[in-house]
Amino acid sequence: MIDQDIFFEEKNGIGFITLNRPDVLNALSTTMCSQINEQLMAWDALNDIQAVVIKGAGDKAFCAGGDARSIVEQGFENNLAAKEFFSTEYKMNLRLYHFSKPYISLLDGITMGGGVGVSIHGSHRIITEKTLFAMPEASIGLIPDVGSSYFLPRLPGALGKYLGLTGARLRGADILYAGIGTAYMSSQKLDQFVHALCDEDINSAEDVDNIIARFAEDPGVAIIDEFRDLIDAAFNENTIEDIVDHLGDIDHDWAKKTIAVLKKMSPISLKVILEQLNCGKNLDFNECMIMEFRIVSAISSYDSDFYEGVRAVLIDKDHNPDWMPENFEGVTYEMVMAHFKAPNDGDLIF
Repeated sequence: MIDQDIFFEEKNGIGFITLNRPDVLNALSTTMCSQINEQLMAWDALNDIQAVVIKGAGDKAFCAGGDARSIVEQGFENNLAAKEFFSTEYKMNLRLYHFSKPYISLLDGITMGGGVGVSIHGSHRIITEKTLFAMPEASIGLIPDVGSSYFLPRLPGALGKYLGLTGARLRGADILYAGIGTAYMSSQKLDQFVHALCDEDINSAEDVDNIIARFAEDPGVAIIDEFRDLIDAAFNENTIEDIVDHLGDIDHDWAKKTIAVLKKMSPISLKVILEQLNCGKNLDFNECMIMEFRIVSAISSYDSDFYEGVRAVLIDKDHNPDWMPENFEGVTYEMVMAHFKAPNDGDLIF
């Protein structure tokens, strides 16, 4: 154990990480990210540790994201807290992506933002009937980060753009269908599954697969498959305006609802996200993390929609943000590309 907000344990060759902030849905702090990074480095080098399991405390969330409110409350002028948090979190994401041993995430509840980053880059992601996945950053004027530039463009078809731009919430079979989860089992079986991991020798990811197979269940039909052709057609357009126009030509309630969602998001965030995901499909993971650090460094350095979005959604909770610019037409190419420049004090150092 290192800190009350997070617990580390070792049992029968398995390293356990427990995110222990259930009152804030296990949101990640800078300190927690730093501790996870250091512990993974130690476990990667320790022969006695065969695999790692990460879970969230409480019955509501695995991890709902990073502690954005704390960053915003510092203000945008010389916001050192923002750079420190994102730099520390991204180094942890990198450590996880390059971790050499099976890494099993128990996504038994809300899994959003930073919670996705601390799980999706590992080898195994177990979902349950309680799992709720989303990358809703555009609703607070941010971008889907924590490696989203890498994993979202690599989802089937245009699902990555759809999820990153709309913040769509997925459950059950849809999470497996998208390739975000790797197996489904009842929440009640998780303890038995963990006991099985501890009881057997694990020498590879295949050994974990074999244990999972004893507990895995069929989550049923993926609802999102019904709209898959529509998603691929609309979200393969080149601009946000073209995506909205394409959706407007579709005579389906799903398309109308999707347009309504997009029009509530930060216009500049949507355009930055689209550029981010288009770039990410041609970059390796480390390059994606550098790009994301440039973007969030820029967003946190001026009076951006991020500050207004967090105010509206997380602080005042009026859900009525005053976006600037207020529409797509007001967002220029130059405004978007300004977010991709290296920060004045340099890029993220690995």
